[in-house]
Amino acid sequence: MADPQDPESKHPYHAVDGLEIEEAARRLARYRAHAEDRADAALKTLAEDLAARGYRATSVGVPDAASRRGSPLASILASHALVHAAEGDHFREALVGSAERIGLAVSRIKTRELEARAETRLRRPISELREAVKELGRQVGPPWGADQKMAALLAWLVLEAS
Repeated sequence: MADPQDPESKHPYHAVDGLEIEEAARRLARYRAHAEDRADAALKTLAEDLAARGYRATSVGVPDAASRRGSPLASILASHALVHAAEGDHFREALVGSAERIGLAVSRIKTRELEARAETRLRRPISELREAVKELGRQVGPPWGADQKMAALLAWLVLEAS
């Protein structure tokens, strides 16, 4: 969702660090609008690709962090840890907004709660779920790291719920 023509958009909160708060807020709003535009285009393309294969996109799963949303911008920029958390939130919120605009249901699950919720809702021990996700990775091929495993488990939960 970052603009390839604007390298700063990849790390928007880092990019505005050191600016006056008003200017930082203006730039962040611009980065957010661009991220939302890119998310809109990507989700629309994905929905069209699925439709061409006979499927209909109905929902999206978003792994959520346990961040402190709503902190004042000055507080965020004063803490390097909060800057990183805010950047993750920046892109998650762009994705959520885009999904909602095109009518997709959004399921947000905190990453630290994902395995416990999966174990409960899918009624399988987490060791079995991890093995199934690992096997899926062997079929899909690289890259298949922690992010891909988490996304696969989250997708499984979203599919089960629908």
